[in-house]
Amino acid sequence: MDVHAHFSLPSTKDERTRAWQAMLGRGIYFPEPYEWSLERTLAYMDSSGTAMQLLSNVPGTVPAVRASNDYGARLVAGHPSRFGLLAALPTDDPPAALEEAKRARAHLDPDGFAVTAHRGGVHLGDESLDPLWALLDDWGAVVFVHPDARRPAVLGHPAPLYEVAFETARTVFDMLFRRTFTRYPDITFIIAHCGGAFPALTGRLRLLGGEAWVPHGISPIEIDEQVARLYVDTAATATAESLLPALATVGPDHIVYGSDWGAPCTTEASATANLHALTHSTALSPAQSTSILHRAAALFPKATQRLTPTP
Repeated sequence: MDVHAHFSLPSTKDERTRAWQAMLGRGIYFPEPYEWSLERTLAYMDSSGTAMQLLSNVPGTVPAVRASNDYGARLVAGHPSRFGLLAALPTDDPPAALEEAKRARAHLDPDGFAVTAHRGGVHLGDESLDPLWALLDDWGAVVFVHPDARRPAVLGHPAPLYEVAFETARTVFDMLFRRTFTRYPDITFIIAHCGGAFPALTGRLRLLGGEAWVPHGISPIEIDEQVARLYVDTAATATAESLLPALATVGPDHIVYGSDWGAPCTTEASATANLHALTHSTALSPAQSTSILHRAAALFPKATQRLTPTP
């Protein structure tokens, strides 16, 4: 079960060309416009042995978020044994995010929710989002946290290359300092890309986070208690260099499989290489690698019930 897979709505050739040109303007030099394909996705899933993808897509506006969630729900309705939906929430507009969570739960029956680590100037630890977290905590929801890959290039390098890892770390650390994970313990947070840079920097935070010069300091015990609640996925990060910090931070039982399929920066070749790195890992035992591939089934019981047994 793949927790990190993207989709996009049907679009015209002109719309795809404009989106491609916008990415070129941000230093992301894709060779051609990108179009998500249901047929290609199912073919990749079959060839890679993926039983189900949990689909997510978080567009830039509130109307686009609603339309995307509606389309994602139709994909699940058409292929209930192959797909689940993580309904997008526009967290830069907290009241709209709250309403969309309620609408999605009432009418779309999502398997969880997807949010962007930093959207429109709002990080996920911002106090304006407390009502949303309180509601999702009451529901015992699963929340998938993904960085914004549409940011401008940094030092001439496309943001999806490495800047997304630092954006993820900034948001997770801010949530740690604000005790978000302690205050809402019944939300299951899954952090994309092996947690980005946060696992590798957690030791530094444990060492310095409680120093007198740090506002609203945090103790190593508080850090460990909160981090122990988090899950991370393996999207584009299944090599030992990324897995080892995650293993030391969240532990092997809190790593789930993610492919990053459906993102324009993911190809069949890169997705296959990442999966091979996981199944032939030097950082994990064979039993641990196998467990990661199946672990998400316990986090998404409704989706698991829809699975059709396959070889």
